Amino acid sequence: MDFNMKKLASDAGIFFTRAVQFTEEKFGQAEKTELDAHFENLLARADSTKNWTERILRQTEVLLQPNPSVRVEEFLYEKLDRKVPSRVTNGELLAQYMAEAASELGPTTPYGKTLIQVSEAEKRLGAAERDFIHAASISFLTPLRNFLEGDWKTISKERRLLQNRRLDLDACKARLKKAKAAEAKATLWNDEVDKAEQELRVAQTEFDRQAEVTRLLLEGISSTHVNHLRCLHEFVKSQATYYAQGYRHMLDLQKQLGRFPGTFVGTTEPASPPLSSTSPTTAAATMPVVPTAAGLAPPGEAALCVEEVAPSASGTRKARVLYDYEAADSSELALLADELITVYSLPGMDPDWLIGERGNKKGKVPVTYLELLS
Repeated sequence: MDFNMKKLASDAGIFFTRAVQFTEEKFGQAEKTELDAHFENLLARADSTKNWTERILRQTEVLLQPNPSVRVEEFLYEKLDRKVPSRVTNGELLAQYMAEAASELGPTTPYGKTLIQVSEAEKRLGAAERDFIHAASISFLTPLRNFLEGDWKTISKERRLLQNRRLDLDACKARLKKAKAAEAKATLWNDEVDKAEQELRVAQTEFDRQAEVTRLLLEGISSTHVNHLRCLHEFVKSQATYYAQGYRHMLDLQKQLGRFPGTFVGTTEPASPPLSSTSPTTAAATMPVVPTAAGLAPPGEAALCVEEVAPSASGTRKARVLYDYEAADSSELALLADELITVYSLPGMDPDWLIGERGNKKGKVPVTYLELLS
């Protein structure tokens, strides 16, 4: 019991001494041991790394889960070490609503059939989003959290110890200075000066040892940057894969809707060239809007017979193909980028399409894939 009381009294005395030293330093009434410039640079670099890692982590969490209440709930589950419940993505929920609407409104009607097809595409998009969130959480968010909750806490602890050692060192320096001043006035015995010098040597040794430990941890921030760089590459790769999958799913959906008789699609804007799905990163970079409706005749009208059409009185024009285009059916003409073809329109034809001719082949071609030449 006496030992515990003595220890508590000693700890309280040390805390009081440090508090006094810190306060006097703030008011310029005591000298402060300064760290060298290299050490200060390491401290600043570590603080910057911690601050930006926190910001990037929080914003990535917002990107992956925009709903703040859901983020809070998932955070609580993690803190309680419980499994986060599985949730449907927004795309999957939309797919469910569309499928139910089609079932009630008539799955055999044009609207119902389209709802079903769009529902299936949204379901695939939702699954791709789920895979992306899972991959990004493991390869990117987890390493960032591990740094903040592991390495950074260790660095912070050692920095606090270093701060305490410095305060103790400077307090010893101040005591020795006072002891020597008192000795000079012959009011203090030599053994008090010796004691102060011994305390200073011990404090200096502990400070130097702690400074070295802290310096090594701070220099390890470079390894943290290398690890985060690798994680960033993994994040970009998973995001590119996700966008490429979304592009392919929507391109397939547009082609399917283009073959539906009576499908009404808004006017499309000229867009970037369609890219091969072999490179997820490239495919995700530019995603063209592919013209739909394919120039099909409205319900009740006769379908266009490409073999029987001839140039109208307005004549023909030359056009340069901007991007490769794969024909959806026998009424369309497949295109290769940079080739020249002859084009013309027919009365009543969908303005998004023209008749294209290459040698003895002809078929419908999308206007957005062409550069009309004068």
